[in-house]
Amino acid sequence: MTAVLFDFSGTLFRIESSEDWLRAVLDGAGVPLSGPELAETARALEAAGALPGGAPPARVPEELAGVWEIRDQSSELHRTAYTGLSRRVPLPDPGLHDALYERHMTPDAWRPYPDAAEVLETLRGQGVAVGVVSNIGWDLRPVFRAHGLDRYVDTYALSYEHGIRKPDPRLFALACEALGAEPGRTLMVGDDRRADGGAAALGCGVHFVDHLPVAERPAGLRPVLDLVRATRPGA
Repeated sequence: MTAVLFDFSGTLFRIESSEDWLRAVLDGAGVPLSGPELAETARALEAAGALPGGAPPARVPEELAGVWEIRDQSSELHRTAYTGLSRRVPLPDPGLHDALYERHMTPDAWRPYPDAAEVLETLRGQGVAVGVVSNIGWDLRPVFRAHGLDRYVDTYALSYEHGIRKPDPRLFALACEALGAEPGRTLMVGDDRRADGGAAALGCGVHFVDHLPVAERPAGLRPVLDLVRATRPGA
């Protein structure tokens, strides 16, 4: 392997919990909510699937079904889909729905998995090119910069910037082209078997990790190093 592509959410980074997400927005707006009310509202938001990167909606409302299906193809569609889900949950102030959406795009809302820096740094030291391929509606580069991981990433292929979303092989092809990498010598690492598995149609190898809380997956990315090492000359 001469290049490795990584998914973002659930692979390299994990979004904060629904309760932490809601609490941060309420605190920032100076809106009081009792502990039980906060917990209940957070559970409702989670069930609605309103937190991008969090649990998917238990049910997509009929009026949002169309936009939900193509939400990662533009910033506008992404915001419409997720704020539409959020607005199904009553909040003390209607403006909080937009504030919640804004919050999830901040670096403070994301934590890298414990072994992410180690794995990315090792790949860089071995001369392996690194790309990030994500279905997303906003620019995640500031998240990587804030957590010190941007120095290890050579290119980003983000769905909203191209109007193409995984599993469409064209998004993976764009990343390979930017890295000057042959798909047959490229590994895609992700947590979604359907979306990330689309790289196989291009000829890439695919490796899956579990989308778990950060504390529950301390070394889920390290097998990537073994996979890459096994394909290097002399291995």
